[in-house]
Amino acid sequence: MDFETLGFSRKDGVAVITLDRPERLNALTVAMHADLRSALGICRKDDAVQVVMLTGAGRAFSSGQDLTEDLPRGGDGRIDLEAPLMRDYNPLVLALADFPKITIAALNGPAVGASANIALACDLVVAARSAFLQQAFARIGLIPDAGGTWILPRLVGPKRALDLMLTAGQVSAEEAQRMGLVARVFDDERFAAEAEALAISLARGPGLAQQAMKRAVRESLANDLETQLTLEAQLQAACGRSDDFEEGVAAFREKRVPVFRGR
Repeated sequence: MDFETLGFSRKDGVAVITLDRPERLNALTVAMHADLRSALGICRKDDAVQVVMLTGAGRAFSSGQDLTEDLPRGGDGRIDLEAPLMRDYNPLVLALADFPKITIAALNGPAVGASANIALACDLVVAARSAFLQQAFARIGLIPDAGGTWILPRLVGPKRALDLMLTAGQVSAEEAQRMGLVARVFDDERFAAEAEALAISLARGPGLAQQAMKRAVRESLANDLETQLTLEAQLQAACGRSDDFEEGVAAFREKRVPVFRGR
């Protein structure tokens, strides 16, 4: 399927969504948000897709919101940023947080502003060595949005999160990995191949168990220990009844690589 602002491909259980406005460093627009919603909807419904990888064309992942785009104004004539957040950014972050399949943000270059938080809303973040993340909002008199004030404190703690927000400094890929924001860093010349290999490897994994892991981790943020233990038991029971578990045990006994079907 062709999109105005995205590249989109599906192969080997992996859908690759590429932000494709390289002349604007893949800055986010209303049209791009609409395309992203459509592409994610296709991936959600396609049983052949097990992993969704979000990346950028050219030398950036994304520079964040396109500030050259006309922004809505309230009755007093001043810019109203609540409207685009409620219409575009918040639904996108919620869709990624609740996505039933594995999501990977593959940072081929800088991820700045809202795009950094969209990346962090994915299950895994991998980065080219030259990439960086930046909470650039303070430089234009704003606060982090797209879930940044919720995601960052949970990943790095409130003090470090505030430091990143207040200083609006660039965080290199390697520093982001040390902080727990990025899972893996690949050399630039190998980045595309390594990110693809990781995505394909995950796409061959046990889909039902992967979905259960995602749910367990997400709900753990609000659960006490007893509630979480009960949830683990329920999810494990469902996994134990799956064909994937039978295949995994059989493959272990037969000393071969399992072939999971996601059921």
